Amino acid sequence: MNNKKKSKIIIRILNKIYPKVPIPLNYKNTFTLLISVLLSAQCTDVNVNNVTKNIYPKYYRPEHFVKLGRKKIESLIRKIGIFRIKAKSIFYLSKTLLEKHKGKVPNTYEELENLPGVGHKTASVVMSQGFGYPAFPVDTHIHRLAQRWGITNGKNVEQTEKDLKNLFPKKYWNRLHLQIIWYG
Repeated sequence: MNNKKKSKIIIRILNKIYPKVPIPLNYKNTFTLLISVLLSAQCTDVNVNNVTKNIYPKYYRPEHFVKLGRKKIESLIRKIGIFRIKAKSIFYLSKTLLEKHKGKVPNTYEELENLPGVGHKTASVVMSQGFGYPAFPVDTHIHRLAQRWGITNGKNVEQTEKDLKNLFPKKYWNRLHLQIIWYG
């Protein structure tokens, strides 16, 4: 069976299993979505949600995190892996947003990826879930499933993202990315 046929079957099955697809991370606004995605690196979404449920009611804008400072951010996210590195990124990301973007999360890949601690996958999630732009964020789970399904032979998530974008119609990307995460 060729990959186009496989892609149609995958879409049909995932639409049947997941007719409604919730976003796994809880957030209050685009800024807290960005922070949650940054925190989710090498960590479960459940753990991120458990930590941020006590943070976001009080702190949900870049100026809040700048005012908190790195040490206080560290203490708030201590239960998350590599929390010191992430606290540093959150602090400097918040500072950069205030200094260069008037406190607003930018809505281009280039500007997002220039923020401290933000890579392509994080930028893709924010572009997709925060701004509604077609994006196909690929993490290790999606990468492994796509390989298992035989729809990519990509050696890394970048190649897998390219393969999936070529295989699936753009109108399905945002939804399909979430469906595959839930399936995985």
